[in-house]
Amino acid sequence: MSTGGKVATKFRETFRVVQKDVLRWFPGHMGKGLKQMQQKLKNVDCIVEVHDARVPISGRYTDFKQTISGLKPHIFILNKKDLSDERFSKAIEERLHREGISNVLFTNLKDQTCSNMKKILPLAKNLIVNSNRYHRSEELSYEMMVIGVPNVGKSTLINRLRHTYLGKSRATQVGAIAGVTRSVLNRIKICEDPPFYLLDTPGILAPSIKDIESGLKLALIGCLQDHLVGPEIIADYLLFWLNKRKRFEYVEKLNIPEPMDDILEVLLATAVKLGKMKKVRTYDNQINVIPDIDIAANHFIKLFRNGDLGHICLDEDVLESQNT
Repeated sequence: MSTGGKVATKFRETFRVVQKDVLRWFPGHMGKGLKQMQQKLKNVDCIVEVHDARVPISGRYTDFKQTISGLKPHIFILNKKDLSDERFSKAIEERLHREGISNVLFTNLKDQTCSNMKKILPLAKNLIVNSNRYHRSEELSYEMMVIGVPNVGKSTLINRLRHTYLGKSRATQVGAIAGVTRSVLNRIKICEDPPFYLLDTPGILAPSIKDIESGLKLALIGCLQDHLVGPEIIADYLLFWLNKRKRFEYVEKLNIPEPMDDILEVLLATAVKLGKMKKVRTYDNQINVIPDIDIAANHFIKLFRNGDLGHICLDEDVLESQNT
């Protein structure tokens, strides 16, 4: 895109962080939640796995198939499609199909008219009816477990289905902060005919990450609480990714003169433009007023999360590498 000014000719090719433990990973409640989910599997007919469409590949906990879903019927939902770059939808589906995931639906659960949301229950019923339910073969009701990484819309999905089919208000807590659901909840009825129940579960991250960028992508979309990584580091990764993909929409949105590769320059300029300053005490007890880069970092991240920087698929590099 054109930025109306000079564009830097050289940007970083790799992203480096100083601290090795920048991602404080897999908090204790996730291990407990994973065990609870495994214990309840015997009463589950179908697994509904929810992920963020902006990080469709590297954002997944691939061991869910071994630890949770197994041979159960499986529906894979990529939520927040309104924020993702639809140009990659076909490549995403092809990649997932090669990994054995065939029932893929793109959704925007904030949109009450989302057509794919209305396909979930009929698809689940069809998959269950045509599967081996083992000891549940005589059971007239159906039960699904909703799984996925934190803050991708699992609770929103349950509440939307409950409202659509029962006309009832939300049954499970929804929040914009990762980790709202901390344990497996009781059965939640979402449909009368046929009787359908859902289990909400805590968001589960992989116990370890294969590379720092996969973790930072999840941090950027809000799968980790921001303070665990640090807003400045998250904002720096966002700047690195945008520059690498020649996505310079941020220049106009932040009202800065040109694309920059130094996050401190970007945040200082943004804080000044926003008029966000803070007082700091110096070693000799003087008070200085300086730009508040934390507020600027959070502002930059919020622009991305709200879709103000355009439609983005953070796994462009992953999808392109598979084609080459």
